[in-house]
Amino acid sequence: MPEKALTDRFGRTVNYVRLSVTDRCDFRCVYCMAEEMTFLPRQQVLTLEEIARLARTFTALGTEKIRLTGGEPLVRRDILELVREIGGYGLKDFAMTTNGSQLPQMADDLRKAGLHRLNISLDSLDEDKFRRITRTGKLSQVLDGIDAACEAGFTGIKLNTVVMKGRNDEEIPDLVDFARRKGIDITFIEEMPLGEISEHDRGEAFCSSDEVRDIILQKHDLVATTKDSGGPARYYQIPGSSTRVGFISPHSHNFCATCNRVRVTVEGRLLLCLGNEHSVDLRRVLRGHPVTDDKLRETIINAMDLKPERHHFSTNGEVQILRFMNMTGG
Repeated sequence: MPEKALTDRFGRTVNYVRLSVTDRCDFRCVYCMAEEMTFLPRQQVLTLEEIARLARTFTALGTEKIRLTGGEPLVRRDILELVREIGGYGLKDFAMTTNGSQLPQMADDLRKAGLHRLNISLDSLDEDKFRRITRTGKLSQVLDGIDAACEAGFTGIKLNTVVMKGRNDEEIPDLVDFARRKGIDITFIEEMPLGEISEHDRGEAFCSSDEVRDIILQKHDLVATTKDSGGPARYYQIPGSSTRVGFISPHSHNFCATCNRVRVTVEGRLLLCLGNEHSVDLRRVLRGHPVTDDKLRETIINAMDLKPERHHFSTNGEVQILRFMNMTGG
C-alpha cells in the first residue's frame, strides 16, 4: 500500500506520472519542435539513476501508471536498463511513447525488460507527407517498428496521430483502416499551442476532434466505450473490430476535471499541468538529498497544492506555453 496517495486541492487523485528521459529526438516533427534545436547540456539532464529514484518514490506514493516519454526515449543511451528497473516496481501499467524509429531493433528487448504498452506516433502513411511532417523521419522504418512491436507481444499498442488541416486530415480514414488491419488502437490528437513555431499557422491547421469523428463516421460506426484508459483519451469501438478509436481534445472537450497525471521533464521539473507553467524543481531536491528520499517525498506531496484546476488553451494559433513539446515530456 502507498504511504500516502497524492491528492490535489480539487480532490483529484494523481496516480499517473509521465517521466521524460531525454529532450533529444531523431525526428523534428513540425508540431513538436523547431527544425534547428538547442538541446540541454548533459549536466542539466537527470541521470537514469535519478529517473529511477523518481519512479520509485512516485510508486511509493500511489502511482499506478508510469509512461516514459521524450523527445524520443529510445535514443537515450542505456534506456533498457531503466526499463528493466522500473519494470520491477509492480506497476499496473508501464508504457512508453515513441516515434517508432528504433523499434525494429528494440521492441523485443523492451517487452522482455517489462514494458507493457507502446504509443507509437504515426501522422501519415504517405512517405513524402511523413517526411514533411517529421522533417527527418523515414516512414518505412516506423512501419517496420510497428510490425516489430506487434510481434513482440505487448499487452497494448496504440497509434497517435496529430491532425492538421491541409497536412494529413484527408488521411484519417486510411489511418483508421491501417489500425484495423494491424488489430491495434489509434488516437487522434488536437494540436496543442506549445512552443513558438514558424512552419505552419496553428490557427489555420487546427482540426477539432468532432471534425475528425465526423470524417470517420462517413465510413465506420463508432460506439462509445466506458473503459477508462487512465489517460485523457475518450474511446470508441468500431463494431466487429478489436480496434478502438480515441480522441484527445485539449481544446474542444477539456479533460481537466478528471486529470490524474503530472509530468517530470528530463531536467527534473515537476509539471503540474500541461497547459500551465506551475512546476517544482525536483532535480535540486534529488541532488541536494542523495541519501534518503524523505525530502523528495515531502516536496512531491506539497507540490500537489500547485496543480491548477484547468488549462486555458485557445484555438487561434496563439502560443500559450513557450516550452516545446519535446521539453514537456509527451
